[in-house]
Amino acid sequence: MVGRSSNGGGGLWRLADEMNPPEVGSRAMEAECVRRFHRHEPKENQCSSSVVKHIKAPVHLVWSLVRRFDQPERYKPFVSRCILQGDFAVGCLREVNIKSGLPATTSTERLEQLDDNEHILSIKIVGGDHRLQNYSSVVTAHPEVIDGRPGTLVIESFVVDVPEGNTKDDTCFFVEALIKCNLKSLAVISERLAVQELTEPINI
Repeated sequence: MVGRSSNGGGGLWRLADEMNPPEVGSRAMEAECVRRFHRHEPKENQCSSSVVKHIKAPVHLVWSLVRRFDQPERYKPFVSRCILQGDFAVGCLREVNIKSGLPATTSTERLEQLDDNEHILSIKIVGGDHRLQNYSSVVTAHPEVIDGRPGTLVIESFVVDVPEGNTKDDTCFFVEALIKCNLKSLAVISERLAVQELTEPINI
């Protein structure tokens, strides 16, 4: 599911699920969360977009993975190693090594926001060997009910410069593909943890 704003005026968010169209209430929740937490203001040479994922695991499990700015490799399949510079706190930097197969080798990223109450994580890329210049992202996690069980709505949005020779649509498509891959992995790992939590023996 993607909402895209590729111009400098904030743009019009487009919400569409390619596989399973969500119910009206779910779409309204997505739109409200985007409105509250994912308002980017791209410049003329930038594009902005958001990706939505519904995960069949409670928010505390999903957030336990997302919040670990120091351990993105726990669910991001393209990260081979992460070295935190300094203490784990807002403003700290991490040096991320990227697995082969992507047009990048390293990325230096700063933790801009970490809110454990509202479940908000924001980062900004400040260096590295890649083409994502002036890249900022926001990830939020919101509790919801899926098939009668606790679930989580995860939204990740970003704004980034459009590289010379690329179009806004091409740039957004590339970044969205990476985010979708990350969120798919996040869902698999979170849902596995949720099953383990449900099947743990209860000591009376």
